[in-house]
Amino acid sequence: MPLVSGPFVAIVTPFDAEEEVNHAALRRQVERQAKAGNGVFCAGTNGEFFALSFEEKVSVARTSVEAAAGRVPVLAHIGEISTKQTIALGRAVEGLGLKAVSVVTPSFIPCSQEELIGYFTAVADAVSLPVYLYNIPARTGNTIAPETAARLAEHKNIIGIKDSAGSQESIDAYLAVARGRDDFDVLVGPDSLIHHGAANGAAGCISGLANLIPETVNAIHTAAMGGDMEASARHQAHCGELRKTLYALGFAPPMVKRALFHAMPDVGQSRAPVIIPADVDARIKEISARFVEAAN
Repeated sequence: MPLVSGPFVAIVTPFDAEEEVNHAALRRQVERQAKAGNGVFCAGTNGEFFALSFEEKVSVARTSVEAAAGRVPVLAHIGEISTKQTIALGRAVEGLGLKAVSVVTPSFIPCSQEELIGYFTAVADAVSLPVYLYNIPARTGNTIAPETAARLAEHKNIIGIKDSAGSQESIDAYLAVARGRDDFDVLVGPDSLIHHGAANGAAGCISGLANLIPETVNAIHTAAMGGDMEASARHQAHCGELRKTLYALGFAPPMVKRALFHAMPDVGQSRAPVIIPADVDARIKEISARFVEAAN
């Protein structure tokens, strides 16, 4: 039985005009997602974890849990470059009411598979919250091999993997690891593969586009779990149209946040040095008007 299942949003971190975390706006976004039935994954890639301080990551997790008020589960990302800092952040968010944490592979440092095993094992040993591995090689330069995931799955505190490698082949390789166990689950990262994952045994998804289309993302997974694959595929196609149109304009997290900004301005802008040119912004505004759900 999965610890958590179903759709999650990789929720944006709202900022005010001074680039400080806007906790009131974050609460409104958590509320919006809870109404759609989506769990919350905070301080991830779409939450600009790479631009948040240690203290901000803790406060974002605290606010997300408080706003969810037990209605939907909340996960938090704690991965840092060093083992020491990852453990420190993991310990700092213990006791907040999170269901689990995710730990991305270190960035900048090219790690061998043995180094990754040592890293994740040390974190899982030191942190009381259940741990999901987080694989996003395009951003970190490090890939968790399926064989490595299988070895790490033996650890009693490592309960699954969030895979954002971007390919069906990657998802399928981790699903094969999970298929042989009842204590290791796959959470799908790419918005394009939510239906595929749900149809092939994934426990859930963590979607950046759920910030914009929370009901559609929920429907992809829910319909598949209910056996209505036609409806799930239809909702996936709608999600795919948004993904293709929006992600063609630039780095996905700023594109998602800006599209949400045009519907709900209190989420603010992405932290500098991100700049969105006027012509791109005009196109994002059009996309936002077409796709963003339940903005008011």
